[in-house]
Amino acid sequence: MTPAAREAAAMILLDRWLEGQPLEAALTNWARASRFAGSGDREAVRDLVFQAVRRRRSAAALGQGETGRAMLLGLARAAGRDLSGWNGEGHAPSALTDDERALLAAPVPDLPRGVGLDCPDWLLPAFDAALGDQADDVLRLMQDRAPVFLRVNRARSTPEKVARDLAGDGIETRPHPLAETALEVTAHPRRLRNAKPMAEGEIELQDVASQAVALAFARQASELSVTKVLDYCAGGGGKSLALAAEGLGVSAHDIDPRRMADLPARAKRAGATIRVLQDPPTGAWPAIFADAPCSGSGSWRRAPEAKWAFTAERLDELQRIQDSILDRCAELTAPGGILGYATCSLFRAEDEERVAAFLQRQPGWQRLSELRLSPLDGGDGFFLAVLRKA
Repeated sequence: MTPAAREAAAMILLDRWLEGQPLEAALTNWARASRFAGSGDREAVRDLVFQAVRRRRSAAALGQGETGRAMLLGLARAAGRDLSGWNGEGHAPSALTDDERALLAAPVPDLPRGVGLDCPDWLLPAFDAALGDQADDVLRLMQDRAPVFLRVNRARSTPEKVARDLAGDGIETRPHPLAETALEVTAHPRRLRNAKPMAEGEIELQDVASQAVALAFARQASELSVTKVLDYCAGGGGKSLALAAEGLGVSAHDIDPRRMADLPARAKRAGATIRVLQDPPTGAWPAIFADAPCSGSGSWRRAPEAKWAFTAERLDELQRIQDSILDRCAELTAPGGILGYATCSLFRAEDEERVAAFLQRQPGWQRLSELRLSPLDGGDGFFLAVLRKA
């Protein structure tokens, strides 16, 4: 596919998304119906679509319309990119109209803050409250794709050895200061699927901030001589694997056990022993880690569709869910035990405010530590509070 043909495909997919079709479903259906598109074409189209979704407001404003074509026109205008390939030939988009040519030639105007930063206006106060004078810088970072990070399984290898092995496949990496287990992929990340370290359980794809949170909790557990932990909201099990790699005995639970379906196979590949709980946990645990359901605002550049679907009502609902998870984990924590409460949210309403409310409801608990990370630290936005029961 030519670059222009890829843009034409992206326009169609964006229109389907704007009409209400889930983004991943639109991409999957297009790929299945477009056998002519090679893997490189599919990845390029996906990148175009995701970039337009990340920049939905600014792209639509600069392209003067909320359609797939207008959004790609807006992206090109912002970047000062030539669109001579839009000539209607072959599978290229139809030729530019006179109005579109005039729009591309016009200076890029200053946009209102929420439009220019691609943030829903109602969420700007939440970002400001959490990030202060760094809010705009964070929102600008979130307009582009996130870096690709690997977590090196130190039970199987070292970052130095993995970096050398990946370099042999042309995959370039570099360490990241936020987590000693992290490698940032700087070239050819798509080759990872066939890389030997991946097949042998030496690495997992995991954001560096997510790794940093798991390491911080593991260090706190080690300082208190805790060796057993319950991962209460395990999901796919990424943090279960990270905690197990640090020497903790992990039991994994999720309200929907189907999310953990491939965790046993991943644990076997990684050489980790993780007990997957099919029933709700009982008893008294010396340590519990709860990566609670949240807005995901810290990772919206990876899942930009969620940013535009998020509502104030959903934020209120999430806070009730987070409170209930904290209270249930409090019941399961043994006296003297610790509870790690984590989210991939940037909002204080889901982070510090939930912890403060918990400490008011639950006498006898104390806050041992808090960690807040934003994309300015290199990865996703994350929050961790480690609490101890008297």
